[in-house]
Amino acid sequence: MKLRIAIITVALSISLAGTGCNNHPAATTTTDTTQAKQVVLPEFNADSAYNYIATQVSFGSRVPGTPAQQTCANWMRSKLQKVCDTVYTQKTTVKGGDGKVMPCINLIGVIHPHATKRILLLTHWDSRPWADMDTKDKDKPILAADDGGSGVAVLIEIANILKTSPIPDNLGIDILLTDVEDYGRSEWGEDSYCLGTQYWANNPHVPGYKASFGILLDMVGAANARFPMEGLSQQYAPAVQQNIWQAAVKAGYSSYFPFVNGPSITDDHLPVNKIANIPTVDIINLNESDSPFAPHWHTHNDNIQIIDKGTLKAVGQTLLQVIYDTAQPV
Repeated sequence: MKLRIAIITVALSISLAGTGCNNHPAATTTTDTTQAKQVVLPEFNADSAYNYIATQVSFGSRVPGTPAQQTCANWMRSKLQKVCDTVYTQKTTVKGGDGKVMPCINLIGVIHPHATKRILLLTHWDSRPWADMDTKDKDKPILAADDGGSGVAVLIEIANILKTSPIPDNLGIDILLTDVEDYGRSEWGEDSYCLGTQYWANNPHVPGYKASFGILLDMVGAANARFPMEGLSQQYAPAVQQNIWQAAVKAGYSSYFPFVNGPSITDDHLPVNKIANIPTVDIINLNESDSPFAPHWHTHNDNIQIIDKGTLKAVGQTLLQVIYDTAQPV
């Protein structure tokens, strides 16, 4: 799914003393000392997110050009339409690194479309057509419960929460669900990945679209997940990355978000940074080793059994912390 560019294993010298960064339940309030008022954060519903993953898996592998692709796209659109002010659908075709032309469906759910201050939240939703890291059935597609399904589930649940616990009208949220991310191979080159996001970055849903920053979710649902500070995010959006990891501390989930350098990964945040010029950070489950991906990556073990509600909660609550902190006046 990803082209690994580099490995960095140097730990950042940031002290977390006194932060209480164990795996305890998420904090639900934070204090804005400037405004001398308390901001109440809603709770992220991990059960709901888990069920959304199960629904996606029930469609089968969401490979471009299959019935499951259209079924899942229709389901995601219906979910976004219930909670977003506007939903855009981008239907196009893209060419894979092998020359194959495939249908591509990007969906964009927009909250507060007239706000000029915006946050972009994105994830891919397609399944890899090959289990190339497995020892059997390597030519068959994976279910992609984690690598695709988990990010979609977290973002749809975030949209649900923003509907019932609204943020101020002057902050807009854009939820971008991109297709054909995982039809790539290292031998085809870096640009064979992230085809749907490349299309969106060159053809945004709103001409001249800009956001203050972006957050990409990738493989955010597995048990024992760990999200080090991905290398390209440090290169393109270091301040945004620091803010997100500090938000994880405030939310009570910094054990999932260690302040250590991780490898650099070709992922959907790369075209958003390079083409759309939006500083965007990748939250991705990685090891700081020569084999940075989890054992279920690109295998048939990427199924519902690998999903952990605690991980979904940690990521979802951290995102809510970022959103509601950004919504507060400075």
